[in-house]
Amino acid sequence: MTGKYSAGRYAQAAFEIASQRDELDAWHKDLKLVARLATEAKVLAFMEDPKIRLETKTGLLKEHLGGINPLVLNLVYILIAGNRLDMMGEVTAGFELRLMEKRGVERAEVATAVPLSEDDKARLVKRLSDMVGKKIVLKARVDPGLISGMIARIGDKLIDGSTASGLAMLKRQLGEGGL
Repeated sequence: MTGKYSAGRYAQAAFEIASQRDELDAWHKDLKLVARLATEAKVLAFMEDPKIRLETKTGLLKEHLGGINPLVLNLVYILIAGNRLDMMGEVTAGFELRLMEKRGVERAEVATAVPLSEDDKARLVKRLSDMVGKKIVLKARVDPGLISGMIARIGDKLIDGSTASGLAMLKRQLGEGGL
């Protein structure tokens, strides 16, 4: 839990700095680049190796990531010094959430029994957007455990339109004495 809390604080600080400097898109791009790099096992192992001096680690990063914002690079150095580069993905995700919120965009994660066509996705985005009053970015996946229908999660809202959920509700209603 401490890691997620720390990642959130780093994300908030990064967002505030980027916002003040009017560099949100550039920071977002740089953070995603570093987050991708931090998922590589060899890079992570090297950066977390206590036998390697911090100056060597930061020098190597500066050489390979010299084109990114120096303040983003400083954030990376802080994470490396604290042996926390592995939380870079969480920091980036927290930054993205704040960026989407600022722009009035909400992420919807949708699970369906079968893959959605592009037309189905467009209709679903429109419908979900109308429901929450924000632009929607859809992340769809197939869940073979669903009989049919869909389950959508938008922020802290859950929309369960699955057949299993409908059958469970029908069973409860019949058990309570009817419809």
